[in-house]
Amino acid sequence: MNDTAAVSGLTHLDAHGKACMVDVSGKAVTVRSATATAQVRMRPETLRLILTEGHKNGDVLAVARIAGIQAAKRCAEMIPLCHPLLLSSASIEFNPDVATSVLRVLATRRIAGPDGRGDGGAHVASVAALTIYDMCKAVDRGMVIGNHRLLEKTGDKSGEWRHGAD
Repeated sequence: MNDTAAVSGLTHLDAHGKACMVDVSGKAVTVRSATATAQVRMRPETLRLILTEGHKNGDVLAVARIAGIQAAKRCAEMIPLCHPLLLSSASIEFNPDVATSVLRVLATRRIAGPDGRGDGGAHVASVAALTIYDMCKAVDRGMVIGNHRLLEKTGDKSGEWRHGAD
């Protein structure tokens, strides 16, 4: 760790306080996972279209799942200073709450590589939620993506972390 990082607590800064990619070449290989969530709030009829696969664009959830998996494979290309690491698996679940017209996205990304951060689950949940919005915006421009957060991290050098546990 450099002097600036020690003072700020941030790890992607060089000795002059400038953004840099951290050198992980001397770190041990670990298997890590991150699980994140996002919610898409919509009109009841929009959620009904998605759940019955009645949308004219086809199976919205299948496309959003594929988009999320593609996002898991491309975190290093989309997030500045993120290391390209071996993706072990990616899963995306959708949990509708018909009573509140909310579709919850739950994304988990598992990676292996030199120890560092493995928070790509948040990226995956975001892309899946944005895909739902994009596919449905013609019928519901008022959709809102929110409650986006990391739920759990396991396997990195800082130990396990769960939302609400600290």
